[in-house]
Amino acid sequence: MIYTITLNPALDRSITVEMLVSDDANRVVSEERYAGGKGIDVSRVIQVLGGDSVALGFVGGFHGMELEQRLLRQGVKCDFVETRRETRTNILIHEKLKKTHTILNASGPEVNEVEIRELMEKIKVIEDPEYAVISGSIPGGLKVDIYKDIVSIFNKRGSITALDADGEAMKQGIRAVPHIVKPNIHELGRLLGREIKNSEDAIRGAEELLDMGIKIVLISMGGDGAILVSEETKAKGIRALKGIPPEITVDSTVGAGDSFLAAFVLGRKRNLDIKECLALAVASGAAASITPGTELCKREDVERLLDRVKIEEI
Repeated sequence: MIYTITLNPALDRSITVEMLVSDDANRVVSEERYAGGKGIDVSRVIQVLGGDSVALGFVGGFHGMELEQRLLRQGVKCDFVETRRETRTNILIHEKLKKTHTILNASGPEVNEVEIRELMEKIKVIEDPEYAVISGSIPGGLKVDIYKDIVSIFNKRGSITALDADGEAMKQGIRAVPHIVKPNIHELGRLLGREIKNSEDAIRGAEELLDMGIKIVLISMGGDGAILVSEETKAKGIRALKGIPPEITVDSTVGAGDSFLAAFVLGRKRNLDIKECLALAVASGAAASITPGTELCKREDVERLLDRVKIEEI
């Protein structure tokens, strides 16, 4: 089973207006609501692509109840810890005329010691944790190295762990040596303390992470595609793989990275060749980019784009 961990989930509201006008009433053209948070996004995409996962994390209050019900209606299994405080709400405003997006992300409620202990105990006893995807921000009340602890527990249980985080959370998390990490080029730069300007910089940075014991490094580079550096490909004499997406008209890149990681992990779970996993990931990220607001990829778009993804050996 694939488990996803979202410590700071959100109920996402995607609002469309013709144009946002300051100091005036703005009429909403449409509104969609989604269960959000990076790990939850991964679970949603896995379900869209025909896979199964269980979403773990924290939910609280009426927003938390709505979030969980939306996941269950979508067919995503949940095993959340209930918190005393209300789950946060994020708002994305899409302006049709300007074709721009404004994102308002709440910081989220604090999690207390009892609640995090309950989650950690749950992780220690869940059944068949073959894969664990740990991603997103850390809520208040938790120590910054919490991802290190979570990765360590899953590693000890024999899970294949994937970490997608930023800043100090990523720096601390990789100390536990997850199997897979997925920074974008900006996050990789912050992790290594230097600017990542191009594919060569990204590959060198990924090789440094491999030297730490990480097995697969996935670096998303937006419209330029993605870089994969792994022990598996290096053993075959391949320094890196580059996944190049087809040309698309981007609507919103929100959720593209989560779609990418979800597809890659699902591909590994299905024992696909690593090149096939990368192609599926790139197609899923591209498919998410052509959907509006906080919508994730659609299966028919992934299947349509997959044959147009190019995989190059470097």
